[in-house]
Amino acid sequence: MSTAPGAPTMSRDALPWVERIGIPRPLMWGYVAVLIFMIGDGVESNYLEPYLRDTGFSSSGAGLVISVYGAFVALGSWLSGALSNVWGPRRVMRIGAVLWMLFEVLFLVVALPSENQLLVYVFYGLRGIAYPLFAYAFLLWIQLTARRELRGSAAGWFWFAYSAGLPTIGSAIAAVSIPLVGAYATFWLSLGLVAVGAAIGSFAVKEARGTRPMVDTTAPGFSFRSELLRGVSVLKRHPRIGIAAVVRMINTTPYFGFFVFLPSFFTDDIGISESKYLALVTFMGVIGILADPFFGRISDRLGWRSTIAWAGGVGCALGVALVYWVPQLAPGNYAVALLATVVYGVMLAGYIPLSALLPSLVPEEDKGNAMGIYSLAAGLSTFVGPLTYSLVDPLVGHTGVVVVYIGMYLAGALLTWRCLDVPEDPGSRRAGGAVPAVSPAPKDLQSS
Repeated sequence: MSTAPGAPTMSRDALPWVERIGIPRPLMWGYVAVLIFMIGDGVESNYLEPYLRDTGFSSSGAGLVISVYGAFVALGSWLSGALSNVWGPRRVMRIGAVLWMLFEVLFLVVALPSENQLLVYVFYGLRGIAYPLFAYAFLLWIQLTARRELRGSAAGWFWFAYSAGLPTIGSAIAAVSIPLVGAYATFWLSLGLVAVGAAIGSFAVKEARGTRPMVDTTAPGFSFRSELLRGVSVLKRHPRIGIAAVVRMINTTPYFGFFVFLPSFFTDDIGISESKYLALVTFMGVIGILADPFFGRISDRLGWRSTIAWAGGVGCALGVALVYWVPQLAPGNYAVALLATVVYGVMLAGYIPLSALLPSLVPEEDKGNAMGIYSLAAGLSTFVGPLTYSLVDPLVGHTGVVVVYIGMYLAGALLTWRCLDVPEDPGSRRAGGAVPAVSPAPKDLQSS
């Protein structure tokens, strides 16, 4: 859509259909790129650990490979924002794609055939830095481009594409491919999918804002090092970024902690078979993915902060309680267990608007740094969740862990409600809740 400068604001009904559902039209192919890229990245998500054990790794060794990978994912998550500030999101996406393919080829051609475990740690671990550069740089690009009143919806569709790929469709492809061509050949299939997504993201998306730096790289005193340091010091300059990062970490900390003990809890205590438990978790994920665009759209109407605090924080606290206590009231009843877990999966999507709210806390030149902190918090939750379980469970058992997780969500809701009000929020009290039907398009999207 083109809007001449100074033209009257268009109603939502006059927008192209893709804009009406919340996807910025200039970035439409980017969503497709993220979906395909993350499908490729997710192919190995549920079979890498047993594959490594079959090739000579101990259980602890295979787990360490994944832990090293996770550490580099966290690093790449932070760098995605800091580097986008200096180079622009599209260039960072291209770098992430090249690094993914490079280290995957080294992993498949050098590390695995040589059976050198050190090389597996190095090449597979370093590959972890790549997918956040591709995916999270695009998330920042979305927030630079999307209309203010559609940012929640735009973020919801990003997380729909991301989560549909990793691990949902990716795991399904592996389940079909491995019996047909084997596990090693399936790695190459994942590489091919990533290459397709990378090509689409690199060349089919031409929106102008994402092709240039977000800061003035010609300004006196600018240096690459100083800009990276700004990616950390943004927490000091804008303290609410730290609060928002804590809320983001809370979002999935109990989620990842749950998966340390839920399998044995459901099979041993509730009496559900392992296969039914896996189906239950898969269904929870699918329903949660479908809820992502819904909560994005709701947040653009009711407000980002309200959606995060009530649907995300309070809703997830209720969901955690349901997942743990309700199945104990009806042991062996699969329908009851399924309903409880689905409620939790849906409420997790209540945090979707945080992707829109957090960059609104800072001026333009710090949006990349803010999103880098957001992405780092997302990565850290994969570590903090299991760690919380490991520290709390020996002291007070599963029930104590669940109470701590509920407390986390309620604390996150309180922090959101008290500290994260911004004028750009459609439900902001500081803006009086007034949002135009559709704001003028950014200058880069305008044409005479």
